[in-house]
Amino acid sequence: MNLNVNLAGVTLKNPVMTASGTFGSGEEFSEFVDLNALGAVVTKGVANVPWEGNPTPRVAEVYGGMLNAIGLQNPGIDLFIKRDIPFLKKFDTKIIVNVCGKSTADYCETVERLSDEPVDLLEINISCPNVKEGGIAFGQDAKHVEAITKEIKKYSKQPVIMKLSPNVTDITEMAKAAEAGGADALSLINTLTGMKIDIQKRRFALANKTGGLSGPAIHPIAVRMVYQTAQAVNLPIIGMGGILTAEDAIEMMLAGACAVSVGTANFHNPMITKEITEGIKAYLREQNISDVNDLVGAVQ
Repeated sequence: MNLNVNLAGVTLKNPVMTASGTFGSGEEFSEFVDLNALGAVVTKGVANVPWEGNPTPRVAEVYGGMLNAIGLQNPGIDLFIKRDIPFLKKFDTKIIVNVCGKSTADYCETVERLSDEPVDLLEINISCPNVKEGGIAFGQDAKHVEAITKEIKKYSKQPVIMKLSPNVTDITEMAKAAEAGGADALSLINTLTGMKIDIQKRRFALANKTGGLSGPAIHPIAVRMVYQTAQAVNLPIIGMGGILTAEDAIEMMLAGACAVSVGTANFHNPMITKEITEGIKAYLREQNISDVNDLVGAVQ
């Protein structure tokens, strides 16, 4: 049985990886899950300088998931290169670095710093607020998506995955813009903007008022967007959004994803990625399918 998948020229031993921001950079989860069993570890977002993130409270439970407004708190590229890459290199898994920034120059600086580091792919988080454009996220304007992709490609030696925001009218417009800018792959979806109010205190549950909704509640939306995107572009897709079981992961692949990222589920079951990988294997055996790639886009 073949579980290998090809992601923009990089071979993963299986299609299951962690979603950025839900797994740190692997170290805190390594006592629960064998990182060698993962197709890839996707790191927490890293920027050119340390970010403090948003004020607390910044996480709230909601029906079918959670809201977070962490604000991409991270220690910056210097510490990441010194501490996190050497740790991840101990394991037989691919390393995907999630990159964030507040301006195109921020992104390019981080990407350039990573160009000679032993990491396999870069995932560019374009849901960050673009400070030069009044705070609108880079990923909410097709012209910006194409422009930032093109610019990042000038500095990157690794394949570039553009992580698309679902907070748009038409996800395929953003996907086509990323493809036009030279993206090597896409990942989707990032979180949906949501809000929770504590009715006893009559206060917002998050200090930021709004946060990113993740978890099972967003899964059907993610599957729909992955399917639409797979119809619109010729790029490999990493599907994510509310994957809780092997069935959810297989559904993403049938919709057109060649790999999947597991996020919020890591918080309540740190061993979920291994269970999903085993579940995919069991499904392939049961369906008498010898190659996991036969699932990609096979919905009828």
